[in-house]
Amino acid sequence: MLLFLDIDGPLIPFGAPAGHTYPVYETAHAAPANPLLTRIDPALGPRLAALGCQLVWATTWMDDANTTVAPWLGLPPLPVVRWPDEDEPPALLHWKTRPLVEWAGERPFIWIDDEITEADRAWVATHHPGPALLHRVAHEFGLTDADFGAVEAWLAGLPG
Repeated sequence: MLLFLDIDGPLIPFGAPAGHTYPVYETAHAAPANPLLTRIDPALGPRLAALGCQLVWATTWMDDANTTVAPWLGLPPLPVVRWPDEDEPPALLHWKTRPLVEWAGERPFIWIDDEITEADRAWVATHHPGPALLHRVAHEFGLTDADFGAVEAWLAGLPG
């Protein structure tokens, strides 16, 4: 089972409502090169790993995800989806949708992002032969217990 993971929004929350402040986290890892890294809860790394999926970066951070974010989370280097230079996707479809389905092949997958829409879900349902969960995270808060619960429930409901 693949789990495609975006960084901005799911791991680094942004755009909080007025009056909401973000916690500041620290790890044993060296001081972050990017000040927004301190918004990433390092406990998310073990929680993501515990899902039992092959984690794959699906982010514009590209290789920086492995040099900057993975160590912060205590994760090993992960595969990185390379985004093709392609034409604009069809109207309403996210630009990541087609490349992720192609990357997955026939394997089941989960995609965690803050920009997923119903158009993406419909396209994947039509063009991907296996099970897929496209889970949208509220970018203001990042991954929450409720998000992990939804992913865990979906994984538990898969046959076999």
